Parts: sequence; structure tokens; C-alpha cells
Amino acid sequence: MVTDDPHLAMDTGRKQRTIGRPAAVAGFGYWSGRDVRLEFRPAEVNAGIVFVRGDLPGCPAVPARVACRVDAPRRTSLRSGTVAVEMVEHVLAALAGLGIDNCAVWLDQPEVPGLDGSAVPFVEALDAAGIVRQDAWQPRRLVERTVRVGSQDQWIEVRPPDASVPVFRYELDYGSAGPIGRQVFEIALTPDSFRRELAPCRTFLLKAEAQWLHAQGIGRRTTARDLLVFDEGGPIDNHERFPDECARHKLLDLVGDLALAGCDLVGRFSAYRSGHHHNAELVRALVPDADAGGARRRCA
Repeated sequence: MVTDDPHLAMDTGRKQRTIGRPAAVAGFGYWSGRDVRLEFRPAEVNAGIVFVRGDLPGCPAVPARVACRVDAPRRTSLRSGTVAVEMVEHVLAALAGLGIDNCAVWLDQPEVPGLDGSAVPFVEALDAAGIVRQDAWQPRRLVERTVRVGSQDQWIEVRPPDASVPVFRYELDYGSAGPIGRQVFEIALTPDSFRRELAPCRTFLLKAEAQWLHAQGIGRRTTARDLLVFDEGGPIDNHERFPDECARHKLLDLVGDLALAGCDLVGRFSAYRSGHHHNAELVRALVPDADAGGARRRCA
């Protein structure tokens, strides 16, 4: 069946999945420094991914949809009315990378725990909970035309697929004089390849960026041992898990941000020096109905 969107065709895809039992992860928020407990809970078919603020009266929920996204530097944040959740991209990446479609993510703070800056602790918790197939089809949209957003210097595009699974490529370029330099990584995404190749890859930033954030009173509890902080000699007080870990982490973020479409997207994705804002732009370009109707009303 062809949708009204000229870029996509839709089919029934695969059966939806949830988790078999609750699973918890605890840590502190990179931005706030507050201790936080996160709990994954099973959800019914067609529930999607929702973040539930268990610390607030009535336990209000924020759907993981692009209509709820609000601009925030260096992270993906969602808001429904006055209720917000921060830095959700690594949780969304873990769920999407494992093919989990329906899950309630309970939090006792506004911010998701940063942990080691990767998706591995979330993946381990979800795997321990068990993944359960449900009796409903997960919508899947196949890209039929090339779509690009961004500028000449920073962009992301998707082309029609040449495989049955999405393929992702990221080119990171800090220039030859920078401590990170140029990195390129490409992956055909499956749950197994996600676990091996993307989930372990951590948040990174330059030393000057970390110093500026600390000067603003942000992230003071976070140290170079909690993520990758680069100076001219490479990572400070840490080491890289892959030679191209930074490019891989950008793809980890992209997988999480694409989950805001609320369906599987199958195409060949390529990105150059892009970030969260560009990822959201692409979702809106591909799935305009994800930013309208019921999703918009729930996030107003």
C-alpha cells in the first residue's frame, strides 16, 4: 500500500515486541548531576515507547514521538505540556536497536541516567528482561525517494534501500588538526550488529567544550572517566573502544532519534557532520503525520 507521503511506501513489516518483565538501571544525570532510577516495563500492543515521570503527581507520560521533541543542546529532549524528559536518545537507541516497540520507561527524575555514555547498560537490562513477540504488526515504511535535510556543511539524507534492513553511514570530520580528525563508519542494522558495533560507543566532546559546560554549572558531577573527553593527546583518563568510536556514537544517536517516527524506517541513511536537530528534521520530512494529529495533541 502506498501512503500519501511521496517519499515512502508502507507494509506490515514484522510483529511488534515488548519485554517480558520489568528491568531497572540506576545512575546520575550528566546534565543535572542528580541520582536517577530508570525502569523498563512491558507495554501492550500499539502502546509505543512512552516515558513516565513516576516522581510527579498522577505519573504523567511523554510519548516518544517527534511531535514532543523540544530543542536542547547536545541531546534529545521531549515535553508534553509542562512534563519533560531529557537526554532520551541512548534509551531510544537501545529499544530501537533491539527491535522493542512497546515499552513504558519510568523515571524518578527529569533526566535519563548517563551511565558510561553508551547504550550498553540499557541493552543489558532489556536483554535480561527478555524480548517478547506480540500479536500485532509493526508499521514499516520503505523509502522510495531520496530526502536530504541540512546544509552543505552538515547534512543527513536517506535513499531507497538496497537491503532488507536499514543501512547507516556517518562521516565525522573535525579537520586534520583536531584531536578526533575524520572518521567514517557504516553498518547494516540488526539487533546483533547493534549490540556489537553501536551499543558500546560513548558520548564524546572536546576538552574546551567540557570546560565551558562546567563553567556554566552544567555536568559538574560528570568526569572524563564517565565519557570520552578529547584534548590534543586523545581521550583524557580513558581509552577508545573502537578507532572510530565517535562516528559510531553518532550513528547510535541517529538510531535513537529515528525512533521518534513511531515506525520502522528502511532505507540507506548517510550523514555528514550532522546532529540531533538534523535527525529530527529528517523524521519530520519522512513521516509528517508523526508530527500531527494525536501525537501533537498529546504533546501540546
